[in-house]
Amino acid sequence: MVTVLRVTPILAEVQSAKQDFDALTRGGFEHFYSLEYDLAIRDFQQALDARPDSAKAMNHLLEARLFQQLHKYNALDTRLYAKQGFITSKQVPLDAATKKQLMDLADRCMQASEKNLKSNPKDVEAIYDRGVTEGMRATYLVIVEHSWFSALRQALAARHDHEEVLRLKPDYIDAKTVVGAHNFVVGSLSMPVKAMAGVAGIRGDKKKGLEMLAEAAKAGGETSSDARVALALFLRREDRLEDSLEVVRSLTRDHPRNFLFALEEDNLLKDLSRNSEASVRLRKLLSDCKQGKYQNAYLELAQFSLGENLRALGQLGDATEAYQTAANTAGGDNSYRQKAYLGWGEVADLQAKRQEALTQYRAAIALDASTDEADAARKYLDKPYKGK
Repeated sequence: MVTVLRVTPILAEVQSAKQDFDALTRGGFEHFYSLEYDLAIRDFQQALDARPDSAKAMNHLLEARLFQQLHKYNALDTRLYAKQGFITSKQVPLDAATKKQLMDLADRCMQASEKNLKSNPKDVEAIYDRGVTEGMRATYLVIVEHSWFSALRQALAARHDHEEVLRLKPDYIDAKTVVGAHNFVVGSLSMPVKAMAGVAGIRGDKKKGLEMLAEAAKAGGETSSDARVALALFLRREDRLEDSLEVVRSLTRDHPRNFLFALEEDNLLKDLSRNSEASVRLRKLLSDCKQGKYQNAYLELAQFSLGENLRALGQLGDATEAYQTAANTAGGDNSYRQKAYLGWGEVADLQAKRQEALTQYRAAIALDASTDEADAARKYLDKPYKGK
């Protein structure tokens, strides 16, 4: 009886600590997928404080800090990755101190996983956690550093770890997100490149990749939202726009405060030539932003998209207004401001407002003379835009 009385409070304390950790983790992810990164970092840091040796908790904090930086420089807009242009896009200009902070935390994550694996090489959670860290290192290297070969090594390591997780525990569905994404990417390579990858033992299968991502998306685990983001992007690249729209709508239902998910739904409607519907939704999105529904929103992205939709509908005056607003957004993303200046100039040419068009083309070039948009603007300085 005495033993029971001694043990019961200890068990209650352990259970309470677990509930606190789980609640903080859930809260962190709710903020994370609402683009509320400061709040996500706060919750994940408190969860880590509760479990200082937890590689999983460290990974959550690393992910929030990394994606906070990527969002800051608008590197999470999926339109960047729906085509090959992202390969030559500019690096995310993180300062040295921020890079060091991220890499130091990644090293801590790896050390925590390796410590557990030393005592038990078949520790499924430790293998999974190590794979997550490797995957985030790959994301950092490819988007921030444009270090393709180093990123490939990290991505392969992440895939191998999560394949090992699935071998040891086939029902660990979260592991299918990384393995599925890697299968799709490798399976999408051109035949010569795919053959070279095969010689190196790197193989992929697009169909299998999509199936694994769909399974992880539906499982409702920790990577469900990540799997759906990847699945929607890959379906879009495959020109399966209706399927992609269905996936994105599941994300907007689950994460109604995420500006990028809402914008992606509107952009898919545009790609499906449902411009009237997209325009109505974009106006609602902008109105909701003004009312504070969305945190950390890039209004110039929505304004530019509205301009594109109105232009497709032949509403050139309203399109000009949307482009103008996007182009003149203070502190906005320069790549979309430049696109807006170009669109504004093209619409002015279509309306035979040549001097206005020339002014906007020059403004587009002044923002960054090295882009495709600047090349187009230079061409239209000499010869008016006539339409596509």
